[in-house]
Amino acid sequence: MTAVREAKASGPPPGSGDGSATASDSAPAPSRVVSGRVLRTPSGAVSLLVRGRTVAVTAALLAALLAVAGITLTTGDFDLTVGEVVEALTGNGSGIADFVVNTLRMPRLLTALCVGAALAVSGAILQSITGNPLGSPDIIGFTNGSAVGALVVIVVLHGSMTQIAIGALAGGLATALAVHLLMLGRGIQGFRLVVVGIGVSALLLAVNSYLITRATFQEALEAQAWLIGSLGNRLWTHATAIGIAVAVLLPLALLLSRRLSMVEMGDTTAMALGVDVARTRTLLLVISVALAAFATAVTGPIWFVALAAPQVARRLTGSSGPALLPSALMGAVMLALSDLAVQRLFAPALLPVGTATGCVGGLYLIWLLVTESRKSRA
Repeated sequence: MTAVREAKASGPPPGSGDGSATASDSAPAPSRVVSGRVLRTPSGAVSLLVRGRTVAVTAALLAALLAVAGITLTTGDFDLTVGEVVEALTGNGSGIADFVVNTLRMPRLLTALCVGAALAVSGAILQSITGNPLGSPDIIGFTNGSAVGALVVIVVLHGSMTQIAIGALAGGLATALAVHLLMLGRGIQGFRLVVVGIGVSALLLAVNSYLITRATFQEALEAQAWLIGSLGNRLWTHATAIGIAVAVLLPLALLLSRRLSMVEMGDTTAMALGVDVARTRTLLLVISVALAAFATAVTGPIWFVALAAPQVARRLTGSSGPALLPSALMGAVMLALSDLAVQRLFAPALLPVGTATGCVGGLYLIWLLVTESRKSRA
């Protein structure tokens, strides 16, 4: 984009990421007038609505991310200064600083950031296409499906990291296909999808338990530890794998966010605006499942980040649209901060990060269920 024209906007253009109304089972929610600036190319072929509040929240999340990263890299059993960390990252540090930063802390930090972003965007997409705040890969069962695929590779095939990632992706996609077939002809919006997903998730959880019972004692210990969700002992291979997945899938999700916003307005409105609703939902569902599957393959199931991060990001930005970029940053900050907490607050105990997200996320889920119940009664 070589040249950009600015124009004041009293409301969002059709399908802008922050201006669409959320669809529900009965009728679309009332539209909200959103102010901001519209950036357009000279031909008008590409436009982008920029809202001041969204920009401010995004900047604050970036600052929080940098702060968490700085504390993670400089503190611990072996404290380092910021200068020593920078020297280690540029290859000029001492031997011990280089080992602590580049072997122990940086791969774990990058894995946490990428996994958090992947889970958050996966949850944001599912919540948008279902029109339901409970729509997330861990509630609907996609995470358990990915876990089944990964466990088959770990316990039965004794596969490598690459094979585990492929198994997790295959398991997640198979679960998404199963849920889609169960919902065929009835739509994928509302609590119906959540109920079906909970049933599928329970079935897959039983399969996970069966696989563990068929494993040897050592394999069962390793599989059970993996199922809790942990960032411990993560190496550059893990960080590279999830980093490539996020680098490929996140831009695709952002490119489709305009269509996603239109789909949130309702199928009739979206089709009137020229959106192929079925194709858009399918593409976004595949992206969502792939993000959750790769994240699960790298760390094991980490619960509630995909559920909570998109909702918190929407409330902070005041957005009625999917807000994928703020959601990604929120997920990255939440998981990195949770991992920092379990490392520093409970040392020398080595607690998996899944315990922290599970405790906090469980409380959030209770609050969300109570809130939605009061809304339905009203």
